[in-house]
Amino acid sequence: MRNAKVMMRDRWAGTLAETVEGFEFSYRPDYREEKDAEAVSLTLPLSERPYKSKVLFPFFDGLIPEGWLLTIAEKSWKLDPRDRMGLLLACCRDPIGAVSIEPIDTTDDGH
Repeated sequence: MRNAKVMMRDRWAGTLAETVEGFEFSYRPDYREEKDAEAVSLTLPLSERPYKSKVLFPFFDGLIPEGWLLTIAEKSWKLDPRDRMGLLLACCRDPIGAVSIEPIDTTDDGH
């Protein structure tokens, strides 16, 4: 399964994981404890408990490009348009806004 760092203004805010049941997002404890910590989305407020969903959370799905840009990404990286996590990992390292997504490689601790 794949994992991603969810970055908020270049700070590692949380981890998004693809699981057998779907997806799980959790905030990092050190990020939550920062005095200026803010939620990545209104639909994912700061919480100690992980969020779970059978489908990719709408907020993260909304970061994936659409239209001609999505078509270019799918063809350039040979991605399946139904692989929303793959698209998120490939296309959302530098999106518009405060949140970005970075793949976690096997050398990262994933927390």
